[in-house]
Amino acid sequence: MSYRLLRKLLFLLPPEVAHHVSLSALQGLARWHCVGRERRQLIQAPRTVMGLTFPNPVGLAAGLDKNGDYIDALGCLGFGFVEVGTVTPRPQPGNPRPRLFRLPAAEAIINRMGFNNAGIDHLLEQAKNRRYPGVLGINIGKNFDTPVSRAVDDYLIGYRKAFPVADYVTVNISSPNTPGLRDLQSSGLLEGLLKPLKSLQRELEQEYQRQTPLVVKIAPDLEAEDVSLLADVINRLGIEGVIATNTTLARTGVEHLPHGAEAGGLSGRPLFATSTALLGQLRRELDTAVAVIAAGGVFSEQDMAAKLAAGADLVQIYSGLIYRGPGLVKRLTQVRH
Repeated sequence: MSYRLLRKLLFLLPPEVAHHVSLSALQGLARWHCVGRERRQLIQAPRTVMGLTFPNPVGLAAGLDKNGDYIDALGCLGFGFVEVGTVTPRPQPGNPRPRLFRLPAAEAIINRMGFNNAGIDHLLEQAKNRRYPGVLGINIGKNFDTPVSRAVDDYLIGYRKAFPVADYVTVNISSPNTPGLRDLQSSGLLEGLLKPLKSLQRELEQEYQRQTPLVVKIAPDLEAEDVSLLADVINRLGIEGVIATNTTLARTGVEHLPHGAEAGGLSGRPLFATSTALLGQLRRELDTAVAVIAAGGVFSEQDMAAKLAAGADLVQIYSGLIYRGPGLVKRLTQVRH
């Protein structure tokens, strides 16, 4: 069955139902068709970023597998790295449904999931048992009822627990669906969050005799001046990487579409230009040692090439996978830069 036909069938289901059906089906297929083949599938265009060897530069963005339940199945699609989460210290249900909306005419998705997850302990059990040989990132956030003034406590818990299991850890401070979270991107609050995490990182490196890089995921809706301030904090503290970007609150070009006015973060094709422009500014202002991971609107080889040309070291997809199917992963790994 072609993916185009399969997508038509899946799009008959409510988005969140289709999400779970797709992942369950993929997990079943992976048990039959992927056992023993993971390493051969993954090693295609290796590169070293943040001291880690990535089998190829194409990764899965956080959000698709919030609890790490499908790492091996998703890895079988050929991703060089898979990022799971966002996960919080304690389990939480997220926002009320409906909270996920498709905008097919724009190849876009709006979500206001609200960090629904089973808690970091559940995710770590799944991650410890993975067979996937690629790079694993764990994306951490704060619980919805933790005040922003105490957000650092939740991130310290998440990083400490994820450190020995993850290959890198992403600090998500840019989801628009947790009240107050994006305030942490202001330079003052950002430094107050990241400085303790860097201190903990040094402690844990001594304890475990390994390195687990810290990555920060930022929003596309920042003003240029704010991006410069943020880059300065990241440079001074020695943060290893930045993901540019998370979803946007903007609705330019989709306001007239069904569900276009829904609250939440918009991802997919409409995000491409904004996220790529911000990526370019970051690359110019960050130290060369800081990795930049591109996310936002990658649907084709041309999109991937544009992200690399703008300065990305690695590229993540999510909405592109939903709209274009698993074949997109292989096509993107063939892009050279």
